[in-house]
Amino acid sequence: MLKKYRDNLTTKAIIINMVVAAVSLFVNGFGVYLTIQANIGASPWDVLNLGLSNTFGILYGTASILVSFTILGIDILMKEAIGIAMIIDAIVVGKSVDFFNRINAVEKCDSFKTAIPVMILGLFIMAYTQYFYMNTSLGCGPRDTLLIGITRRTKKVSIGLVSIGLLATATFIGWLLGGPVGVGTFICAFGAGPIMQFAFYTVKFNATDIKHQNIIQSFKILRA
Repeated sequence: MLKKYRDNLTTKAIIINMVVAAVSLFVNGFGVYLTIQANIGASPWDVLNLGLSNTFGILYGTASILVSFTILGIDILMKEAIGIAMIIDAIVVGKSVDFFNRINAVEKCDSFKTAIPVMILGLFIMAYTQYFYMNTSLGCGPRDTLLIGITRRTKKVSIGLVSIGLLATATFIGWLLGGPVGVGTFICAFGAGPIMQFAFYTVKFNATDIKHQNIIQSFKILRA
């Protein structure tokens, strides 16, 4: 993304970045969909989403939106910065998964021989699309913001331990609701981070260099 657009100083830049964020998050949803279709256990947050979906008879996307906006509410209560892309994230990813489910884009895997490559491919798609999404500088996802917010408030606890705590909580609640826990859950929990780090390395992207614009600043520019 060109720097003049990444800084989001004009209406044009913000609109372009909103489109980039929406498209990349839609493709990100395909990556999430693949990890579910691997059929060997979903990622921790998807164990929760699928558990809610199965328990209350709602679509995966609806469950995902409910969880995302609940977390978004917690982020706001913690007075963390909220960006436009966070709202896009909360809506688009879940509904993207619903779309690919509706068209039956990929059959569920029935063996580890096919499941592992499908899950790994899904994680790589998620990692690279996260780069495009984060590079718009319009905010991180609700869960990432929650992770950072809690870590900031528990100064003696590392971000790694906070992450493990959040993932374990999501997995446990999801499991109680009937969400699918399996080998894939552990692959996602421990493999997503290194894969994302590898993806960011290949595109020479440092997420800590990005200064995200909050939603109030974005709306001021859009109104002007």
